[in-house]
Amino acid sequence: MTTELSFWHDTTTKQAVMEFVTAVTDKSNAKYVPPEERIAVFDNDGTLWCEKPGQIQLDFVLRRLTEMAKNDPSLQKKQPWQAAYENDKAWFNNAIIKHYHGDDSGVNVMLGGVLKAFSAINVDAFAKLSADFMQQTQHPTLGISYMETTFQPMVALLHYLEAHGFTNYVASASGRDFMRPVTEALYGIPPERVIGSAVKLTFQADKQGAAIMRQPGLDLIDDGPAKAVHIWDRIGRYPIFAAGNSNGDIPMLQLTDANPHASFCMLVSHDDADREFDYTAGAEDAVRMAQERGWTMVSVKHDWRTVFAAKEE
Repeated sequence: MTTELSFWHDTTTKQAVMEFVTAVTDKSNAKYVPPEERIAVFDNDGTLWCEKPGQIQLDFVLRRLTEMAKNDPSLQKKQPWQAAYENDKAWFNNAIIKHYHGDDSGVNVMLGGVLKAFSAINVDAFAKLSADFMQQTQHPTLGISYMETTFQPMVALLHYLEAHGFTNYVASASGRDFMRPVTEALYGIPPERVIGSAVKLTFQADKQGAAIMRQPGLDLIDDGPAKAVHIWDRIGRYPIFAAGNSNGDIPMLQLTDANPHASFCMLVSHDDADREFDYTAGAEDAVRMAQERGWTMVSVKHDWRTVFAAKEE
């Protein structure tokens, strides 16, 4: 495990990160922050792992919705099963982009299907489905497994912060229970430090034992203002370091920026079509705010020496 930023080019971005970490860990510096206050929060999709051409969890859900539509033809003309059955990924991507612009009409329809797709199973069975999917499924265009689509510079950043007394958390709009089975292996972040969207859960006990069961109802969507609220609810501290890549991460970054301690806000800009993808949809407001607030912009093209471990340049 590297504790240096070896996958980063020697740019002003890397220098800014190192200068911040040096300042907050030096007891003689006015910006010093005690270890218990060194909280770092990271969005997941598009920040720690690849989110194009479609979010990883979306692929997981699409396969289940397609299976349901094949077994029940009446679902083939009802969204979101219709889009899944017809492999209309644009319908799902448009729903997500509209969400980042404040229109949840498509996302609400999508969630209706998602909630039914994996209900009435216990959390352990769902965790196995998630882990198996991540380990056995290949990214549709990159030619690597989903477990290999983590951004190596960001993983190195996680290790670098941890080596300097930071406690790292994932704070994502993706499903908490979808991410938990793999975050420790991928990032060194244990499941109890994963904050994400969640379905309703119930406790069930009988003569065979006890289990936590998933229900066809939404508990929370961990995005936008809710992401900031859930960070406080789960951690009880303001972060001093935050990294995101979309409009949905703005409140998390604002919360970090408001910390009375010294803080660092980072926005990943996907601008490398050759090694990853080039897109700005769903991040326009975040980019504008980063420029206004002086948040650090990370260029995949110019700041990262390599992107994926399986495709080291």
